[in-house]
Amino acid sequence: MPVEPTPTVADEPAETLRDYYRQMALIRVFELRAAQMYQRAKIGGYCHLNLGEEATVVGLMAALQPRDYLFTTYRDHGYALARGLEPGRVMAELFGKATGVSGGRGGSMHLFDRKVRLLGGYGIVGGQIPPATGAALALTHRGPPGPDAEAVMCVLGDGTTNIGTFHESLNLAGLWRLPIVYVIVNNGLGMGTPVEKAAAEPDLYKRGCSYRIPGERVDGDDVVAVRDAARAALARARTERQPGLIEAICQRLRGHSVVDPAKYRSREETERLRRLDAVPAFRARLLEAGILDDTTAQQIDEQAEAQVDGAVEFADTSPDPKPNELFDYVYATAIPNAPQQLPGDPVVSGPVEQP
Repeated sequence: MPVEPTPTVADEPAETLRDYYRQMALIRVFELRAAQMYQRAKIGGYCHLNLGEEATVVGLMAALQPRDYLFTTYRDHGYALARGLEPGRVMAELFGKATGVSGGRGGSMHLFDRKVRLLGGYGIVGGQIPPATGAALALTHRGPPGPDAEAVMCVLGDGTTNIGTFHESLNLAGLWRLPIVYVIVNNGLGMGTPVEKAAAEPDLYKRGCSYRIPGERVDGDDVVAVRDAARAALARARTERQPGLIEAICQRLRGHSVVDPAKYRSREETERLRRLDAVPAFRARLLEAGILDDTTAQQIDEQAEAQVDGAVEFADTSPDPKPNELFDYVYATAIPNAPQQLPGDPVVSGPVEQP
């Protein structure tokens, strides 16, 4: 899957590039620690990591404005961090604690924060695509197009491009000219199935042409290239109401989830992916260009470790949600006959009076 040559780091402000590395380093350490915490039974349910996708995540979030809306997949930890959420609150959500970004109700796959306009984290494959498209439709009723208009970014995986709602949503976005950019994070595998064995057209960025949506493939291991592609697509969405489709080619360094041993990969393939690892590669580029020195790079790495240490401590010492709040927020508005307890479950609800 070839990609076009990307800009050199010399074209960018030094502090901008150092900030990108700080974010990538934080996501890397956070995800490695999340895997450890899962093995220690601190995290329950499913847990999907952005290991290997850090450059794509940071580049996309660098292009997104605070006024924009983000819908993403269950592989959402890095997006929450790069969107500006506190690592402690994100880790607390993974731990299922009351101090988490979703109050312990969402866990790893359902990170949500309205203040930063992160509207999920969706546990269902492709579940984010129709709501994201609907949000873009709502924006067309909120105000006219222009450089200061709001836009929507919808992140999805390569395997998701084969489900019906992907095509249905792109059709409506193209038909109604909605201000939305769909981003396919193509790490080469839908769980354990290679793209070439699942898609008749493996060049996924071409899938928008049937809906008059321009597509572009970008090197997902280059944070600057990802940012520039997303920034240009978002600008068209704002000013022209032209939806866009970006395919970011990147690596998934581990299995589909924490519990996936990825035995479908050969040892040679695993080693090849490690050699392509975007985080140490970006670090090396900055060192070579003189934007980082060894001391500064080490300080950034240590700062990331300290931040995640603090996040784990915060999550571990935070209170659990109260059982009597289990049914809160199930409905958008109060429902008179909504359940308030679990009948027959004294552990959760206590004794239940029978009529």
